[in-house]
Amino acid sequence: MRRWRVRAFAGAHRFIGVHVLHAWRACAALALCCAMQHTLAADLKLYAAAGVKAPLERIARDFEASGGGHVTLVFDTAGGAEERFLADRGASALVTSAVRVHAAQDAGRLRDGATAVIGATVGGLAVPRGAVKPDISDARHLRDALLAAPRIALSDPARGATVGRHFLGVIEALGIRDAVMKKVVLAPNGVETMRLVEEGRADLGVTQISEILQADPACLLGPFAAPYDLATDYALWMPADAPAAMRAFAALATSPAERARLRADGLRPPE
Repeated sequence: MRRWRVRAFAGAHRFIGVHVLHAWRACAALALCCAMQHTLAADLKLYAAAGVKAPLERIARDFEASGGGHVTLVFDTAGGAEERFLADRGASALVTSAVRVHAAQDAGRLRDGATAVIGATVGGLAVPRGAVKPDISDARHLRDALLAAPRIALSDPARGATVGRHFLGVIEALGIRDAVMKKVVLAPNGVETMRLVEEGRADLGVTQISEILQADPACLLGPFAAPYDLATDYALWMPADAPAAMRAFAALATSPAERARLRADGLRPPE
C-alpha cells in the first residue's frame, strides 16, 4: 500500500510538473509577444505646424486604433514647431513647411533623416459666422476689405507663422502696411487666430484655409486673390534611425487612402 502511495505521489508530481512546464512556456510566450508588441507600439511625439492639425489628428487616431502605439501631437506655427522639435531630444518627428525642412537640412540642423510631403495648404481669410462677407476676388477688393476691417487677427510672423509672414508682404505690396498693422491682433498660431474670429474679437482672420475649415467652415471667406495667393507644401521629417512605429506612422500619413481624404481638411494632396 505504501509503495502504491509513493508511486501515486510520484505520478502526480510528474503530472503537475508537466502542467507547470506548459504554463511557464505559455507565460514566456505571452511575455515575448507583449515585449514585441511594446516595441512596435512605441509612444511617439510629433511637433507639427497647426496648418495640418486636422489630418494629423485623424491619422493619429487611426494609428492608435490599429495598435500602433500612443501619439502625442504638439502644434505650433511652422517655425515654432521646428524650434521645439530641435530642442526636444525625445521627439520622434517634425511636420512643417517643406521649405523649412530643406533650409534646416542645408544648415545642418536636420541631419541623416527621411522626408515625405504630406500635402499643401492654402492661405486665406475668415470672418465671424454670420458676418457679411466682403469681396476679395481681386487685388483691389482685397485691399478695400483689409482697410475696412476694424480688427484683423493674424498669426505672429515673428514666431514663424507661414501665412503671417506672407501677409506682411501682401500689405506691403498693396501699399497699406501702416494702416493695416495698426488694426492687427497677433495670435500665437492659426488655431488661436480662428479662436479670435469665432469669439468676435476680430473682424477678419488671416491663416491657412485648413485651419479655418477645422474651426468652422461657415467662417471661410476665401483664398488670397492672385497674384497674392499662397500654397505651402508640408512635409514630415524623421531621423534615419526612427523606430518601426514611427516608420509605420509615416507610411500611414503618406498612404493613398489618407491623401485622398486631405481635400476634406482643406489641403491639396501631393501631385
